[in-house]
Amino acid sequence: MKVKAKMKKGLVVVKVLAKHPMETGMRKDKKTDELIPAKYIQELICKHQDKVVFEANFGRAISKNPYVAFSFKGGQSGDTLSLTWVDNTGETKAVEAVIK
Repeated sequence: MKVKAKMKKGLVVVKVLAKHPMETGMRKDKKTDELIPAKYIQELICKHQDKVVFEANFGRAISKNPYVAFSFKGGQSGDTLSLTWVDNTGETKAVEAVIK
């Protein structure tokens, strides 16, 4: 997961690129003709100072490697954000980013 966070006009602007296959479970493998198992991000959470500032719930219809952008008030340059996603198989990915 790549995260960029910077101050802009009093807001923290966050851009996230989550590398994930986002398989729906409805697509067939061209070689075997079998369904590719579902594997998609269900939840993305961003916290600032242990407070949730952004939460998104995804479903099957989101494209591979989803891009998400959002902003919030209350952050400062140098503060740390923690971002975590959880997919439908229970896999998680967590990263931290410093606000510039």
